[in-house]
Amino acid sequence: MALLWSHREKGVLYQVRAAGSSRRLYTDGVLHTQFNPRRIVTGSVWDLLWLPVFFLAAPRIERVLLLGAGAGAVIRQLNMLFQPKEIVAVENNPVHLRVAREFFGVTRQMSVLHQADAAEFVRRYRGGRFDLIIDDLFVARGSVARRALSCDSRWMKQLVRHLRTAGVLCVNFADQSEYLATPFSAWFGPGRRFGSAFELRSPSTDNVIAAMLPGRVDTASLRAHLQATPTLAGLLKAGHLRYEVRSMARRP
Repeated sequence: MALLWSHREKGVLYQVRAAGSSRRLYTDGVLHTQFNPRRIVTGSVWDLLWLPVFFLAAPRIERVLLLGAGAGAVIRQLNMLFQPKEIVAVENNPVHLRVAREFFGVTRQMSVLHQADAAEFVRRYRGGRFDLIIDDLFVARGSVARRALSCDSRWMKQLVRHLRTAGVLCVNFADQSEYLATPFSAWFGPGRRFGSAFELRSPSTDNVIAAMLPGRVDTASLRAHLQATPTLAGLLKAGHLRYEVRSMARRP
């Protein structure tokens, strides 16, 4: 794998590496972002951050809030799949934003990039609501990536406040233990804010993505909608779009 760029700042080593057309950002040895402009999907966790949108038939995603932009892989994917009118991306690491622009092809036309603390940004935000909110907030602790903040009831309330009634919420967790520590049961089911909730995993990582959706949907509909999407059907059949999904269990 070729080394394209290396930079050390405040004791942290950043490296961009290339494997063919694929670009990978490593932050202190942790794979932080991966994207290949010749293929929409990554075959890993980044795909799961937007995949739940396809539980819905013919989804229209016009406004997206991405918390934890990293080097912009998900921004590139969202633009290729949905051409949203606006992606508001928040990232507190200026080096990651630099890499997004210089190595991952993120342009001003694709997304509005904010260098800011995500919790503060969400607390202060007073703009329009979003069709899709993605919480991908991670920090590297040693050689392990963990969530940057707890997804507790207070945080959930703040996220939901900025989500349209028919919107989709996706939250990334580093592993099962982080996911199980979150009180999702209060948010979905009959008479709750969300009609359906799912856990998604990639075979290549320990991450768990929690997806909260309006109305009643099922896993069969997800696969059917993916198969009916020309840009994804072939990738799904060839095994490049890989995911595991199940309904979220209600917990006391």
